[in-house]
Amino acid sequence: MKDRKEPFNFQKFYRRIGLIVYDVISIIMASYVAILMRYEFRVEAIPDHFMAPVNTFLPINIIITIIIFYLFRLYDSLWAYAGEKEMQNLVVACVISGFINAVGLQFFKSDIQPVPQSYYFLYTFLLITAIFVSRFSYRFFRTQKQRSGNRNNNKAVMIIGAGEAANIIIKEIITSNYSTMSIKCIIDDDTNKWGRYIQGIRVVGGRDRIVECADLYDIDEIIVAIPSVSRKEMRKILDICKNTNCKLRSLPGMYQLVNGEVNVSRLRDVEVEDLLGRDPISVDMDSIAGYVQGKSVMVTGGGGSIGSELCRQIAGHNPKRLIIVDIYENNAYEIQQELKVKYPELDLVVLIASVRNTLRIKRIFEKYRPDIVYHAAAHKHVPLMEDSPTEAIKNNVFGTWKTALAAAECGCKKFVMISTDKAVNPTNIMGASKRICEMIVQTFNNHYDTEFVAVRFGNVLGSNGSVIPLFKKQIAAGGPVTVTDPEIIRYFMTISEAVSLVLQAGAFAKGGEIFVLDMGEPVKILDLAENLIKLSGYKVGEDIRIEFTGLRPGEKLYEEMLMDEEGLQDTANKMIHIGKPIELDEMKFFSQLEKLNTAARQESPEIRDLVKEIVQTYHPDVHKYTMTRERKAALLKATEKINADAMGGNPWN
Repeated sequence: MKDRKEPFNFQKFYRRIGLIVYDVISIIMASYVAILMRYEFRVEAIPDHFMAPVNTFLPINIIITIIIFYLFRLYDSLWAYAGEKEMQNLVVACVISGFINAVGLQFFKSDIQPVPQSYYFLYTFLLITAIFVSRFSYRFFRTQKQRSGNRNNNKAVMIIGAGEAANIIIKEIITSNYSTMSIKCIIDDDTNKWGRYIQGIRVVGGRDRIVECADLYDIDEIIVAIPSVSRKEMRKILDICKNTNCKLRSLPGMYQLVNGEVNVSRLRDVEVEDLLGRDPISVDMDSIAGYVQGKSVMVTGGGGSIGSELCRQIAGHNPKRLIIVDIYENNAYEIQQELKVKYPELDLVVLIASVRNTLRIKRIFEKYRPDIVYHAAAHKHVPLMEDSPTEAIKNNVFGTWKTALAAAECGCKKFVMISTDKAVNPTNIMGASKRICEMIVQTFNNHYDTEFVAVRFGNVLGSNGSVIPLFKKQIAAGGPVTVTDPEIIRYFMTISEAVSLVLQAGAFAKGGEIFVLDMGEPVKILDLAENLIKLSGYKVGEDIRIEFTGLRPGEKLYEEMLMDEEGLQDTANKMIHIGKPIELDEMKFFSQLEKLNTAARQESPEIRDLVKEIVQTYHPDVHKYTMTRERKAALLKATEKINADAMGGNPWN
């Protein structure tokens, strides 16, 4: 089948003919105006022996110049989007034309006197000017039309930052045919920039004018275009911005500017983690690479939020093989496809299995014999486990037992269990089950060559079941945003930070430790809810209400990272600490586990009592979930107060 020929483009043909005609006129004009300028536009003063060579060489000059322009693509470029490269081509082509004109006139010069040297410079200058006007005037008028159109768009924008990133963003918004933004003002703390303009947009002042200008210009959206700003400074800026009720967006990071990737499509919504005010946690990547590289690594629960991030970071450190084990096939499939694309050379094994299945787990370990195991498989949702306590025990406690035993019997070198701050003085069955898991790995460490350790950390922003995704869904639905209690606080860390520290803790492990990650300062959940509403461009209490629902089953107001008797030891990384192992009667512990296993299998209603015998710090009745009439009334009053105060501009902290 013959290839179909493209239809003749008449519009392009007519445009090219038009440009050629214009260029011919420009060459003629430049030739005569240059000699006129030499004699101050007095025609009678021009000697005939100067005009004769110009007239004679002009037809040749026109033909040669048109050919030069064609070779430099002055008839093919899209001048509506012309930039630096097109400008360079235009200038070079005109300079070459001027040089050839100078050389050519030497062959036709008069015997009396050659053409004055100033003529050649004037000719080149006039030609560049004329051609520049023809090529860049369309872009100028198009930009002006676009800028005028943008003034009528329905989204008023404030830019924070008057640097290179801001310049690129502003330029794209102004020149885009599809932009729905109209940039009203720029904010920058550099006083030298105040009163100056970027792409016609005025720098109106520093951050102290953000709220004032947002009201003055009726701003809908604020773009933070300072990719090099620290998290601490970003938090200060966002703390001001969130009081404007404008939607907030920012550039992801400095590397976008360095790599030339700054554009509107790279802007992202400002997230709550930007308000934590903490710079990204640094880890010793060499130590991580040193013990993962060339090793066979298994991740149980590898499809979950923590497990999948573990897989991503491990895959980036050149393991010999990565084995992902998960019971939920959809999550396992997603991380499998992601890693296949990103790491095509990776020896990746993805298996569907339950850690509760003794024989299945044993067969997997016998076949693949991993060097390192990260055990992230667990039931983690506190209220759900309160309703199904035996499932928490079966999956968390005995799933860990079976996986740890299989690892030890198959000669695994290191076993790292992911634990939680809820294991400290637990008030819920999930936390208590995780405390038992810590006891199991510490006990196993005394009897096997495998180095068994646990890593304990708090809540992870954006993980499955975490509060942030819930808040976002509630905001998208128009509210209300539900907070259990106005005083509830939690420790937070991003998923990537937590996993990086888990990997480094594994590198530090000698066996028997409980590593505790420094989660920074605790955060009020109420503050998170308020900030997320404001970052979404809504007003608390007016657009989106906050509602207090009371503590859920097994939930505490405050989470702890260490038990009193554990003590604390530092490591080479200031964000990772070691809790001193607690001595326990192993024979008694194993006997209690047997009873617990039997009770879980029989769905015994006494399961909590048996757990309490093992974990003596477990107090399920301390924060028992009871909603008395008085408590309901108190929470209702708190709900009314927070929304009323927020509408009045005085958030309740």
